[in-house]
Amino acid sequence: MMTTENAQLTEQHISKMVHRFYERAMADDGLRPIFEATIHDWDAHHRVVVDFWSRVLLNTDRYRGSPYPPHAGLPIRSEHFDRWLTLFRETAQEVLPADAAELAIARAEHMAEAFKAGMFHGFGTPLKPRLGHPIT
Repeated sequence: MMTTENAQLTEQHISKMVHRFYERAMADDGLRPIFEATIHDWDAHHRVVVDFWSRVLLNTDRYRGSPYPPHAGLPIRSEHFDRWLTLFRETAQEVLPADAAELAIARAEHMAEAFKAGMFHGFGTPLKPRLGHPIT
């Protein structure tokens, strides 16, 4: 666990956070089936997610686009977001320097609310379910 509040955030922190989060998510009975049904290339998926968080936390330009469209058609229920956020908060607080964890958690909470609004409340244009089409 990071104990220095102002420790320098690195790409290694981000990679460790992503990998540790997915270890926890795959051990979760509610989340595992969603990931198993949609992610067929874990290495590619990890790279995309690491690139996303690198953009958010380190202002790199490796991730372009929006994370919403690939998730819009998945068989996700509102309670999945609650569990996802619980695991994400635990992982970010454990792995990242305190300031970076706070920023990552705030961004994740904002994304969860935006995704829920688009998926469950008719805002935006959710895509049709894409089961059988992997997310990379």
